[in-house]
Amino acid sequence: MTQEDPSPNPRAAAETPTSPEALMQAASARIQELEAELSAMNDRWMRAEAENANIRARAKREVDETRQYAVQKFATDIVEAAENLRRGLASLPPARDDEPEIIARLREGLSGIERNFVTVLERHGIRAEDPTGAMFDPNLHQAMAEQVSEIHPPGTVLQAWTAAWTLHGRLLRPAMVVVAKPPEEALPPPLDTMA
Repeated sequence: MTQEDPSPNPRAAAETPTSPEALMQAASARIQELEAELSAMNDRWMRAEAENANIRARAKREVDETRQYAVQKFATDIVEAAENLRRGLASLPPARDDEPEIIARLREGLSGIERNFVTVLERHGIRAEDPTGAMFDPNLHQAMAEQVSEIHPPGTVLQAWTAAWTLHGRLLRPAMVVVAKPPEEALPPPLDTMA
């Protein structure tokens, strides 16, 4: 049989406060320690909740974008069909009073089909924008030519060969445009003659 040492642990006796004031100070210190730990845990929990909310919001946004732009390739192809329909209408001869009735009906029918087609595209977020008269925007327009203009400020779109097409605000196809440039005498001299 082992016999327990009846003498008290001298270290335990030194750590245990004996006076009421010492007991209160030790209790206050422990409470402060626990409150600091609780505050740190609460801060970590709040950060984790915020991170989870951000992850949920990001995932929802990505799912919405994927759903919204999943048809981008199809939309690009369908825009080509709309442009071809517009070109077909533009290739018809101008309306005349003495033209055959079949030509007039064909023009009216194709115009109605184009209006309906464009309405269906717009209902699904595909929009055409004619930039004629607007300032050149490299995010929406592709300059195909420049033309001297004394009445338009430089950079103004004088003519749009095609419209700018967007899907829910995202560019599908830039507008092919002719941009105004200043007359030659208004241009600054070349750099090599300025020395």
